[in-house]
Amino acid sequence: MTKLDVAAVVDASTNIWPQDTNGSRERGPDLASKVLTDVPSSELQVNNETSARLVRRIDRWMMPILCVVYALNFLDKITLNYAIVMGIASPRPDGGIGLRGDQYSWLASFFYFGYLAGEWPTTRLLQRLPLAKYLGLNITAWGAVLCCFAGVRNFGGAMVLRFFMGVLEASVTPGFALITSQWYTKREQGTRTGLWFSFNGVAQIFGGVVAYGVATGAQRHGYSMEPWKIIFLICGAITTAFGVVFLWIVPDNQTNAWWLTKQDRLLCIQRIKVNQQGIGNRQWKKYQVVEALTDPLSWAFCIYALIAMVPNGGLTNFFSPLIRSFGYTAEEALLYGAPGGAVQIVVVILSGHLGDRLKNRLLVSSAGLIVAIIGMSLIAALPENQRVGRLAGFYLNQAAICPFVAILSLVSTNIAGYTKKTTVAAMYLIAYCIGNIIGPQTFRGGRWASAEFTFIGCYALCFLDVLYIWWYYRRRNREKALLVENYEADGSSENEWLDLTDKENPDFKYVV
Repeated sequence: MTKLDVAAVVDASTNIWPQDTNGSRERGPDLASKVLTDVPSSELQVNNETSARLVRRIDRWMMPILCVVYALNFLDKITLNYAIVMGIASPRPDGGIGLRGDQYSWLASFFYFGYLAGEWPTTRLLQRLPLAKYLGLNITAWGAVLCCFAGVRNFGGAMVLRFFMGVLEASVTPGFALITSQWYTKREQGTRTGLWFSFNGVAQIFGGVVAYGVATGAQRHGYSMEPWKIIFLICGAITTAFGVVFLWIVPDNQTNAWWLTKQDRLLCIQRIKVNQQGIGNRQWKKYQVVEALTDPLSWAFCIYALIAMVPNGGLTNFFSPLIRSFGYTAEEALLYGAPGGAVQIVVVILSGHLGDRLKNRLLVSSAGLIVAIIGMSLIAALPENQRVGRLAGFYLNQAAICPFVAILSLVSTNIAGYTKKTTVAAMYLIAYCIGNIIGPQTFRGGRWASAEFTFIGCYALCFLDVLYIWWYYRRRNREKALLVENYEADGSSENEWLDLTDKENPDFKYVV
């Protein structure tokens, strides 16, 4: 038997699975099934040494670009936060766009109206179109939109740009979750998701330092262009450049990874067979959408995202003004926001690593909510003159993101069936948008105690939701174990490449 021509499979993979009169469209197998059909089993042996070699190569090529782009995804959102301290809200004669009243809060929220509008269409396009190419074009486009902020002249123009940024950035998080599930085994996904998500912290450090440098440089030496315009141009140009790099490096799936040999492409598919998920299926399957909408865990994920993102949406857009309210200058507020990014890097990576090592992502990550409750309590309860203690509370609050990352990794790990996975990802991120829209609206007036106590309540509710998800997954695994005993007694079949959902595949086991 001859080896399969992988290049031919690449061409074939661009087509939709055919529908026959027996309804095979609804049950069409995964792309991996087509790729590996004619390959002798002797060529698909993946031992520990081979697997480790392949993971090292995947990490070397994939993780750096995923990390950098995810950092830029966050940096571009929070650039507005730096701009507000650097003068974008000033009257037009003073170089700003003349924001008044609650317009900054609405400008912060309007990004997520775009994200909300784009999320469902983009998850469908992520399934229908070549994954990496679609993501790369979106990355390049939102970088260009960010550069356009340097030319904005009023609140209306800024609102339009924020909306389109949201539409374009809606593809990144679900797209990266799909990439992670394509290339890594279940036990590897938590650490990798934590790694690329932790670069939000890198963005916060980089953005704070750059904004501080631009602000202080303009103050000392004068400027021909307003500092807030410069920060938009810098961040937008970097994003556009890395969008092009992303298109060059990241493949749509294993079959067209130019930095792998043909044999290694096949082995990379074979090594994720244990996931019981496959590498992609472009068919839209109605029954998987229905299952996603009726699965209690889908809604538990959504409830978490909605509640957790209320504090996130507020603090992402107001952390510099919040630090300034502790009694620091505008320049100090820009600089002192950077260590918060370092804290986030440490806690997210540590949470992901320990979660995979201890085989309990949910309970490990939930500790971050306890730390965040302590931190926000320091901000809310300490006297206004205790600015160091309140700043420490801000840094502790960075741990709140850990369960969100853990649950995002579970979308990759625990949701099977390609249509169901993209549907749940869309639901999760739609809830994420709504929470982020609400968040900035909690900052009203000059005193923000109501927002701070609201955030403490949100963290407590999120903690209970994480415990529910953990309990429900353990219950499902016990039910699966009983089912598998009967299933194995009748003889087993190959379910790995059939694009079955996690509920209908008796061999599927949930990670907690």
